[in-house]
Amino acid sequence: MEDNKKITDEVTLKEDGGKVNISDDVVASIAGIATSEIDGVYSMSGGVASGIAEKLGAKKSPQKGVKVDVKPDGAIIDLYAVVEFGVRIPELAWSIQENVKNSVETMTGIDVSCVNVHIDGVHFKEDEKPAKKAKKQEKTDKEEPSDLLEGLDLSEE
Repeated sequence: MEDNKKITDEVTLKEDGGKVNISDDVVASIAGIATSEIDGVYSMSGGVASGIAEKLGAKKSPQKGVKVDVKPDGAIIDLYAVVEFGVRIPELAWSIQENVKNSVETMTGIDVSCVNVHIDGVHFKEDEKPAKKAKKQEKTDKEEPSDLLEGLDLSEE
């Protein structure tokens, strides 16, 4: 009964020895991992539903934030990413495009005609701000009352 089931969303590569079926999900996983390898990419943006599912303990998916459309003339890959604050976005996007194209073509043999990079957000390093506040608080806690009175003229006239 399973033999009659048609698998959708896959690419068939015909070789001399037979054929190889590659699912779009496999291509999406390769593209997602290749994107996350690039320095400056904070995370992939998968929408509200996947964000809630991850917070509830669902496994992170390498396909998160990746849309693949394979056509006869090549694959079109759309990537949705959140980048770290301070990176040069045009250079980052170029690195992502090159890495994804090379990874997908090398691993699957599928031609990639287009890699679209969509920047969905910028991640700011939040842990630096509390550290600065803690240092300020630490300084004021360490000051002794004599330090606070320094410079004041308390002599009776």
